[in-house]
Amino acid sequence: MATVENLATYAARIARAREVMAQEGLDYLVVGPSSDLFYLTGYDAHVSERLNLLIIGKNGETAMVVPVLEAPLYAGRESLAPTITWTETETPTHKVAEFIGDATGKTVGVANNLWASFLLRLQNHVPGAKWETGNEVMRTLRMTKDADEIEALTEVGRRTDAAWTAFVEGARITGLTESEAARKLGEYMEQQGLAWKGGIAASGPNSASPHHHTGDRVIQQGDAIVFDWGSSWKGYKSDITRTVFVGEPTEEFRRVYEIVKQANQAAFEAIKPGVACQEIDRAARKVISDAGYGEAFIHRTGHGLGLDGHEEPYMVEGNTLPLEVGMVFSDEPGIYLEGKFGVRIEDIVYCTEEGGVRFNEANRDLTVMD
Repeated sequence: MATVENLATYAARIARAREVMAQEGLDYLVVGPSSDLFYLTGYDAHVSERLNLLIIGKNGETAMVVPVLEAPLYAGRESLAPTITWTETETPTHKVAEFIGDATGKTVGVANNLWASFLLRLQNHVPGAKWETGNEVMRTLRMTKDADEIEALTEVGRRTDAAWTAFVEGARITGLTESEAARKLGEYMEQQGLAWKGGIAASGPNSASPHHHTGDRVIQQGDAIVFDWGSSWKGYKSDITRTVFVGEPTEEFRRVYEIVKQANQAAFEAIKPGVACQEIDRAARKVISDAGYGEAFIHRTGHGLGLDGHEEPYMVEGNTLPLEVGMVFSDEPGIYLEGKFGVRIEDIVYCTEEGGVRFNEANRDLTVMD
């Protein structure tokens, strides 16, 4: 059940959503099971064929349409949005239509992640309404994190760092498969109280594939290994990448690793309020391009992170959105040499009045493992 303190936080978020709805010209906002719903209410609703739907009206009216068998999961949050329950023999979209009433000339914003089947039924049962995306509302609210969110992100980052340090100091990975090495890292995450749901362990030439599917390749001496993983704490995510070498690193690997490390630092140093997101990407990309590896940096420098592993804002060329205090995102430049190896160093950072702050402080120096 939500605490009183949490309810106050959620109530403030719903009030803020109404303010942004007014700016966007929305009469209603509907939010299905998703991180958006959790952000607004703390209710982690089931994603299923049964409709759960939060309705926010611009004039202060709210409702949570919920299957009667799942209503106990929402208990304690009725002050945020009173429940409208429905049984197995009722049509929930009719309940929505009854709540909204005559929708002629009204605009309904739809948050991301609502199933198309539900939206089509809503459009059929709420005639006369104009339907638009409600993403701008949730994007505006969620891109900048509040103090509670920063606290959760700090804690999950700290625990993730501690797991990595223990893994590097205590694990021997030569002879393990990628999957076994990843699972070994997962054991250290679990010791830190973090759930393990898998991650990337890309060894040897596989490390040149940024989103490699961890498999059965056996780790050997002379391999570079990219570990990309994370977990969550109170719903908020960690996401970190470290690249290690098994045995004595080659001179080429040492050179590439140092370039990526410098690019990571350059992006970090570029973080300031008002700086366009694309400038973070440019800062990292310049270091890599000047060193002659520009074509081997094949992805954006960063993505936002919070309740979702990937969310706005994105640090990519063409994104002129200015950074604001409280924005959280990854700093993860990389170089990928097909058939040889890849190197990526990723930290989660956030923007403050003074510049960037890292949630991750796990060793970024070249690390050798056995």
